[in-house]
Amino acid sequence: MSTSTEITKALGEATLSLIIPRSYLETSPLRFDFSKQSLEIRGVDMTKVTDLLKYIDDTLARTGRTWGIGGYGENRFFYEKSELFRSGNEYRSIHIGLDIWLPAETEVYAPLDARVHSFQYNNKFLDYGPTIILEHDVGGVIFWTLYGHLSKESLDRLSEGKPIASGEQIATLGTPLVNGSWPPHLHLQIIGNLMGKKGDYPGVVIPSEKEKYLNICPDPEMLLKPFLKTPL
Repeated sequence: MSTSTEITKALGEATLSLIIPRSYLETSPLRFDFSKQSLEIRGVDMTKVTDLLKYIDDTLARTGRTWGIGGYGENRFFYEKSELFRSGNEYRSIHIGLDIWLPAETEVYAPLDARVHSFQYNNKFLDYGPTIILEHDVGGVIFWTLYGHLSKESLDRLSEGKPIASGEQIATLGTPLVNGSWPPHLHLQIIGNLMGKKGDYPGVVIPSEKEKYLNICPDPEMLLKPFLKTPL
């Protein structure tokens, strides 16, 4: 198992490749707030993908941005709309990945040399949709990166153990028809302990387990920051 501190240190010394097209990284993203404290998002019906998509598109247009990010460590209310996120008497609501809001078909690239650990089509309502997990070894520090809400075609020609070069295109983003009924975006997550899982891993956890997961899932923004023309 690798801790968030160990992964952060290893990545700080690594040579990274961009994850999304450079044309986006050269512009400033909008940081969305989907937390329970956001009064604005409370008025959006999360059970209707068209409502959330309109909110995202309208907000980007109003602020003059072309893409958005956010969500790491955020306590969100809208997972309570799906039984997928019920855990006993609690709902999983702490988001432990980073959402990158971009159009469908946007290319996704590997940030580091890797091998394909696993992949799966997680097709429940508000699930990941097509998902890829890559395994990395950076100076002896082993960890994984997860890419969710992809296109179905992204899973074609994959095999477990397949080598992936840093900077190689691994996927494109999916539409709501295949990505779990979400507006197009990438769920990006760094994982220090897979706990035996394949093709899937919690991207949202119950509040009582927040610190446990944040200790093994560091903030993925560190994979974007070296390429941003304007700092976050």
